[in-house]
Amino acid sequence: MLRCPLCHNEHTSLFYQDRKRSIYTCHHCQLVFSDATSHLPPQIEKKRYQLSANKYQKPLRQFLLSLIQQIAQETNQALIGLNFGRLTDTHTLETIKAQGHDLRQYDPYFAPDHNLLQQEYDFICCYRVFEHFRSPFKEWSLLCKLLKPGGWLAINTKLLTEAHAFDRWHHKNNLTHVSFYQADTFEFLAEQAGFRLLFAANDLILVQKPSGSDIKRGQSSLIDL
Repeated sequence: MLRCPLCHNEHTSLFYQDRKRSIYTCHHCQLVFSDATSHLPPQIEKKRYQLSANKYQKPLRQFLLSLIQQIAQETNQALIGLNFGRLTDTHTLETIKAQGHDLRQYDPYFAPDHNLLQQEYDFICCYRVFEHFRSPFKEWSLLCKLLKPGGWLAINTKLLTEAHAFDRWHHKNNLTHVSFYQADTFEFLAEQAGFRLLFAANDLILVQKPSGSDIKRGQSSLIDL
């Protein structure tokens, strides 16, 4: 069977198949993933991202501003954050800067500044990005490395909550969506990394690196995002 692209376990099996691709499940970390042979060519994937860019601008802006506001309440320092995998607009960046914080942006297609991947951040935002990861182990490892101690990784992705109804789940129909996560998947990742994990409303998953900063590790207002 195929090796899981997240935990590298070979205990996988065919989960779903249609005319366009085969999708597998990992019985170790519970990731559901598409066969790499069905991934879109990069140039086609990039065009699809260009077409959908405006669709996410308003919810991304709201997500970022709310996230920063909540984190700022738990520390008295200016924040340095990374918006990873999906770019927000200039107005949002200026709003964040006016609040005294610094948000940097990395996107492999549209802002591939690899110097940003050599730094550490108080928080990292991944808004509707995780489902696009073709090599989720690589991206997860990178994101963990980029977080400062006590830092937050804020993930917005649709969780697979009804595996038996996958054939009717519209989220799978987008061919740029190649990795599908269950709650158990994030619990596996958090346990392996020794991170704190919170599931919140509106498809929000929060992960905190072991503390060493001023960010508190008790009950967090971030769950209200």
